[in-house]
Amino acid sequence: MVPVALARARILVSNHQTMRLVAVTTLLATRAASFTPHVAPLVATVPTAAAEVSDPAKNSHRGGVARPISRNRSIWGGTTRSMSSATEQDAAKEALINCPTIPLKDGTKHPAISFGTYKVGFIPASASSAVTTGGAGGTERTAEECVSDALSVGYRSLECAEFYGNESEVGKAIASSGIPREELFLCSKVWTTTIEKGEDAIRAQLDKTLADLGTDYVDLYLVHWPVPGKHVDAYKTLEKLCREGKCRNIGLSNYAVEDYQELKDGGIEIAPAVNQIEINPFLYRKNTLDFFTKEGVVLQSYRSLRD
Repeated sequence: MVPVALARARILVSNHQTMRLVAVTTLLATRAASFTPHVAPLVATVPTAAAEVSDPAKNSHRGGVARPISRNRSIWGGTTRSMSSATEQDAAKEALINCPTIPLKDGTKHPAISFGTYKVGFIPASASSAVTTGGAGGTERTAEECVSDALSVGYRSLECAEFYGNESEVGKAIASSGIPREELFLCSKVWTTTIEKGEDAIRAQLDKTLADLGTDYVDLYLVHWPVPGKHVDAYKTLEKLCREGKCRNIGLSNYAVEDYQELKDGGIEIAPAVNQIEINPFLYRKNTLDFFTKEGVVLQSYRSLRD
């Protein structure tokens, strides 16, 4: 279980130094989790809020208010600290590049820390924050800039999705980074509206994702939501795409036990490698974690640090 201290407040990521702090603290959390009994391996997706206009009321903690962070400074639990030491920066980058990995069913090593790109440079129109603040489509920094920063400080696993609306920008950051493809772990997800349209639409979307990211395969491709009456056929399409080499592993996102049982009963042939669900100290579903662990499905957590 991720230590509670890491979920005390939203961290606004606005520069390299703050991103390193988030990376190191998440790495410590992941290593701590690996020694906790009865907990499945967790893959923490760490989002950046650099492109969000945050609601001060939502970001209050212990009497303090989270706010944009000036260069070389970071806010952590209401205090400021410097991350200017070159030695600290190099150590943090090395820790991220060589972070612990979790083996998937085919032997692929999934980094235990990923950089989540939801609301990075772009807020989808149907996102809850866009609805409440009218911020859909707004941006302070582009996804290319944010992801470039993430790669430069050591992140090598990127969690993307059709719904996030920024995969082309992520692809630009990857291209400009010069990092070899084999050193990256790329995950994407197919959205509900595409799932509803069937196999041809899913195939077209994956082709678009690959073109946007500038690669000929993704390491992991997920069904974003278990769309009633459609998700089993969608997963079977992902099986075909996996056999064709367009995705190395396939899996699920936001699946409850009942959804997974329906999938298995539907006659799938490739077992899901991953189920991406919300896991943090405030939402810890032990029965769900235990079930998927017994099934051999790695649990990939989002909102790992809450918000």
